[in-house]
Amino acid sequence: MQRWRGLEDIPEGWGRSVVTIGSYDGVHRGHQLIIGKTVARARELGVPAVVVTFDPHPSEVVRPGTHPPLLAPHERRAELMAGLGVDAVLILPFTKEFSKLAPADFVVKVLVDKLHAKLVVEGPNFRFGHKAAGTVDTLAELGGTYDYEVEVVDLFERGTAGGGEPFSSTLTRRLVAEGDVAGAAEVLGRPHRVEGVVVRGAQRGRELGYPTANVETLPHTAIPADGVYAGYLHAAGEKMPAAISVGTNPQFDGTARTVEAYAIDRVGLDLYGLHVAVDFTAYIRGQEKFETLDGLLERMAVDVKEARELIASAED
Repeated sequence: MQRWRGLEDIPEGWGRSVVTIGSYDGVHRGHQLIIGKTVARARELGVPAVVVTFDPHPSEVVRPGTHPPLLAPHERRAELMAGLGVDAVLILPFTKEFSKLAPADFVVKVLVDKLHAKLVVEGPNFRFGHKAAGTVDTLAELGGTYDYEVEVVDLFERGTAGGGEPFSSTLTRRLVAEGDVAGAAEVLGRPHRVEGVVVRGAQRGRELGYPTANVETLPHTAIPADGVYAGYLHAAGEKMPAAISVGTNPQFDGTARTVEAYAIDRVGLDLYGLHVAVDFTAYIRGQEKFETLDGLLERMAVDVKEARELIASAED
C-alpha cells in the first residue's frame, strides 16, 4: 500500500481512482463498511482505492484545545486500512489555510486535480470544506460538474448494549473513557489498543513480584478509565496475555496517570526502550487503595488469576 504525505507526494500520472475521505480514527466497524465498499467498487471498476485522511485532527485546527482522544495513531490506521485492501492512503496536513477551502475548491484541489476521482464513497453524515458547509448532497452536485459519482453507505447500528447507536468514533471514545472495553471492542471489531515506548517507572511492580511494562503513551491517546483489565501485551513480535493497570497508583500516593502491563507468567523480559502495544479485552475492577501492602498483594494475585481466566475463556 502506498502512503502519501500531502498532495505533492501523489505520483505524476496518477489515473482515475475510487476515493473515500474522513478522519477514520479507530477504523471501527462503520469505517470498515465505508472502506470495504470503496475497495469493492475500486476492484469492480479496475482502479485503485484511496483513503484521504488528515493530520492533525481538524478539530484541533478549527477549535484549538479540542483535540479528541485518538483511538489509533496514523501508522496503526494505515496498517488496518491495508488489511482491508486499500491501495493508497493520503494524509493531508490540516492547516488553518486548508480549513478555509470552500467545498468546491476542496473537490477541485484534491478529488479532481490530484486523485482524478471516478467515484467517491462516504457515510451519510460526511461534511467537508470551510465551516463543514459541504454535505454528501454537495459532493454529488459537484460530481455532476467534475465527472465523478457518489455512493453513500449507511452505518449499521449496534445492538442493545449500545442503545442502538450507530457505529462512531465518538461512541467508541465514550465507551473507552468509561472502561467499557468490551463495548468498545464491539464497535471496533477488535480490542482497543494503546501504544507507546516502555520507560522506566518506580519499578515497584518488580519489587512486588509483578514486573510491568510502563508504557509512555502517544499524545492524545484514548486511555481507558482507571482500573485493572485483562488483555495482551504486544512486544518484540510476541503477543503475551497480560494484566493491565491504568491509573495514578494511589497505594503509593502517585499523581501521574500511567498504563502498566504485566505479562502473565513471563520472567526476565527486558522491554525498556521498545515500542509496544497493549490490547484491552476485559474490565476486572476499578482503581483501589488498600489498607495494607499485603492487602494489595493479595488483590494483585486475584487480578492476575482473573485476567488469566478471562483470556483463556475468550480464546476457547
